[in-house]
Amino acid sequence: MTPKIKSKSSAIELAVGMLRNLYKNKAFLLLSLPMMLVVFVFNYIPMVGVIVAFKKFRYNLGIFGSEWNGLNNFKFFFRNPDALKVITKTVSYNAVFIILGIVIPVGVALLLYEIKNRKLLKIYQTTMFIPYFLSWVVVAYMAYAFLNPASGMLNNLRVLMGQEKISWYTKPIYWIFILPIANTWKGLGFGALVYYASLMSIDPEYFEAATIDGANKLQVIWNITIPFLYPLMTILTILAIGGIFSSDFGLFFQLPMDSKLLYKTTDVIDTYIYRAMAVNSNIDTASAAGLIKSVVGFVLVITTNAIVNKINSDYALY
Repeated sequence: MTPKIKSKSSAIELAVGMLRNLYKNKAFLLLSLPMMLVVFVFNYIPMVGVIVAFKKFRYNLGIFGSEWNGLNNFKFFFRNPDALKVITKTVSYNAVFIILGIVIPVGVALLLYEIKNRKLLKIYQTTMFIPYFLSWVVVAYMAYAFLNPASGMLNNLRVLMGQEKISWYTKPIYWIFILPIANTWKGLGFGALVYYASLMSIDPEYFEAATIDGANKLQVIWNITIPFLYPLMTILTILAIGGIFSSDFGLFFQLPMDSKLLYKTTDVIDTYIYRAMAVNSNIDTASAAGLIKSVVGFVLVITTNAIVNKINSDYALY
């Protein structure tokens, strides 16, 4: 009987300790309560709609009235001849985005870190950060000013150079490069700012010691600066890998102007789901595809974090 008594008393002590902590931090809990409610209402309650993926949805019967369809919606998605192509394109683009999202922002952050003039630094940071706040609709029309087949700036430049104009919105091959460039340009300011903030936390004594030892600038960057960025780079990579089956809908839908001639290189899982749901009214199939995407993303985050934990637990999320 003694072990049971001890376990009960320890459980009571744990509960009392939790209540005391809640009371002690009641001000912070009240401050976070509105956002907790927003997340609950808009992120958790809609999860009930996941059951649509397992039903043969009919508008007149609604979510709960529609008959169960088992795993047929999932089978339909995978049997679709375009499904494998869409998944491959989504993963390929995101892999490129992850690599570019690390290399280029880190490089820019290192350059910003070398600027000692504070006013000039703020100008650079503000200029690079502005695109992050622009919607893809605005960016799409900005891109159209460059890529307009008749009077776009790039085609005008090609004419001046004695070359023929290119119909950018009918040639899928060019968008393999346009999409990563646009995505990197738009997110560069935010990514560089995140890494720059991490660089600012480095103790200057490390650089002073390296300078005394005779290290040049590249050696300082490679052996001191970049290693300090490893934890942040790892965490952001883990989160990015979790979304490798997701894609920025605005980037793949708005930027190409939803040109059907570009579907060969611009159609990804999110645009596929949109067309299945909004155009073809296949809500059940679209829900199945969305559920697959979410589950795979969750598994990838857990798996990647576990691998990082094995290599170096200091760099893992938890």
